[in-house]
Amino acid sequence: MRFVIAPDSYKGCLTSAEAGQIMARALREEMPDSEIHIVPMADGGEGTVDALVKAAGGQLVRTQITGPLGELTESFFGIIEDSEDSVAVIETAAICGLPMVPEERRNPMLTTTRGLGETIREALNLGIRRFVIGLGGSATNDGGLGMLTALGARFKLKDGSAAEGFGRELGALSEASFEGLDSRLSECRIIIACDVTNPLLGELGASYVFGPQKGATPEQVLELDAAMRHYAGLVERQLSKPLRDTPGTGAAGGLGFAFIALGAQLVPGAQIVEDMTGLGGLIAAADWVFTGEGRSDRQTLYGKLPYHVAQLAKKAGKPVTLISGSLGEGSEELHAHFTGCFSIVRAPSDLEANLEAAEFNLFECTRSVARLILHTFADSRQTGNPDE
Repeated sequence: MRFVIAPDSYKGCLTSAEAGQIMARALREEMPDSEIHIVPMADGGEGTVDALVKAAGGQLVRTQITGPLGELTESFFGIIEDSEDSVAVIETAAICGLPMVPEERRNPMLTTTRGLGETIREALNLGIRRFVIGLGGSATNDGGLGMLTALGARFKLKDGSAAEGFGRELGALSEASFEGLDSRLSECRIIIACDVTNPLLGELGASYVFGPQKGATPEQVLELDAAMRHYAGLVERQLSKPLRDTPGTGAAGGLGFAFIALGAQLVPGAQIVEDMTGLGGLIAAADWVFTGEGRSDRQTLYGKLPYHVAQLAKKAGKPVTLISGSLGEGSEELHAHFTGCFSIVRAPSDLEANLEAAEFNLFECTRSVARLILHTFADSRQTGNPDE
């Protein structure tokens, strides 16, 4: 049989690549002659580089860049070769991500996206002119000020000094200039992996919606939104075009705004993975599809990665099995889209115990499903209906 395994990460315990390998092992335990394609999925957040590099046979590049708090930190990006040229794959979560900031130090006034600009510049130095950049999981709310500064844009503060690129500086800006912007950017095609459609400003914008989870107090949310409005006005006047209401400009604390200012294209993360890995074609040639995530519930149907995989399987007329860490509220609604939905939890236990047992439980659950598939196909062959 031919299988495609395309899981999301099981957050807190397994990357999408690790989950795929575990599921493949379980399938081979029951069907050793199976042909298995593992396509780790990611949506632009943590794990995007790892997923795409593994799926496309790329390589990792280790870097030293400015971290979210302004400190020197180690990070990475990926390089993938295709029929045209090299593509740099970058994830914001690995450069200025929320987990990189201790909880007691989370304050979007004090964080920066400068390291992202430094990473892009390093890829430019390697001759790369195509980029796929994931925006999920940032600790920042600087509107991309830090990134633009690292790429050569100049922002002056009201006291005459140059802005360094932190959230606290947005309201104190007096001038913006893109004259010094790295000229090589004009040669680039930048694709942004982003499932967020929020505008930059207002109650649905970056500061209001995402600021609190990054440590912003209610007072800071108001201050940041007003400062972002001031910053947006400077940038829009400099570029002579309105940008702030474009869907996705509020992503990653306003990084979407900065990227759109650079001419980037925002695309759903799952679509990028599909395009770069040929997932649709693999599913069309498969007999069965497996996917999964840490927790599946009603929200899975609102564009999460397993749902995207299910839609591709439906289009190709292939059965698709969902194996998740747990099934939550509204999970019964998933049955209309998946051939079967399974939770790997084997017995009542706490979260820590489930995380520790995730590898074993995922293996055993997948193996049980594989036995069911094996015997179903065996029975079909015996009755002369192999396609049932």
